Amino acid sequence: MVKKGIIEEIFSKAMYADDAKTYKIFYRNFNRTIETTLPEFLIQSDDNQIIPISRIQKIEKNNTVLFEKKSVKSE
Repeated sequence: MVKKGIIEEIFSKAMYADDAKTYKIFYRNFNRTIETTLPEFLIQSDDNQIIPISRIQKIEKNNTVLFEKKSVKSE
């Protein structure tokens, strides 16, 4: 389960206290991973209505990973 609080905290800081364009969002779209900036992600996702937060795989700022979803490996 994705911790929505962490992602929402990152989004809030990026939008109101930082340069949101420096944040890269990597999200799952079927079998592909899409990379986009935070402002573009918010437009595409219609404020998380079309693309839910649970699809976010990773968030980076200036090549520093701020959030990364742990992959579940099946045995």
